[in-house]
Amino acid sequence: MSKVVMDAAAIDRSLNRLAHEILERSPEGAALGFVGIHTRGVPLAERLAALIKKFDPSRRTLPAGQLDISFHRDDFERAKPAPKITEVPFDLDQEHVILVDDVLFTGRSVRAALNALVDIGRAKTVRLAVLVDRGHRQLPIRADYVGKNIPTAEDEEVTVRLSETDGIDEVSVSGGSL
Repeated sequence: MSKVVMDAAAIDRSLNRLAHEILERSPEGAALGFVGIHTRGVPLAERLAALIKKFDPSRRTLPAGQLDISFHRDDFERAKPAPKITEVPFDLDQEHVILVDDVLFTGRSVRAALNALVDIGRAKTVRLAVLVDRGHRQLPIRADYVGKNIPTAEDEEVTVRLSETDGIDEVSVSGGSL
């Protein structure tokens, strides 16, 4: 049994708030480059980049990119993930990068993403934006921008569905003692 904890309107509100927070806490006049972690971080990065452009048309924004972390995962041999596309359509060196993911859980995906980014170049700064932070970190990683904190049990599953990949915008929690 699953319970919807964020509908399309709640996701929109969270993304709008995240975009405003990113603008407020970014260096004045600095270009922002968004990089989404496959799979659902990619459309979230694109949405955030579009919102930044809408809220501050004078801000130079860089095209949103996408990052495949498959070969940087610490469970690569066991999981054997199918490789996806990595495309960062701007020079990463000396740019302010917002790394975007859907759910922050153990921190292992973010660690893999940071390793993948270093292979591409050296960003001036890297900040992490996530739609959902569910806790239970195994590594000392925290998000700079969080859409919603959703306390969960370790045996629960948080599922993010986005219209670009799943035809609907919602976040649900299932399993555990729901």
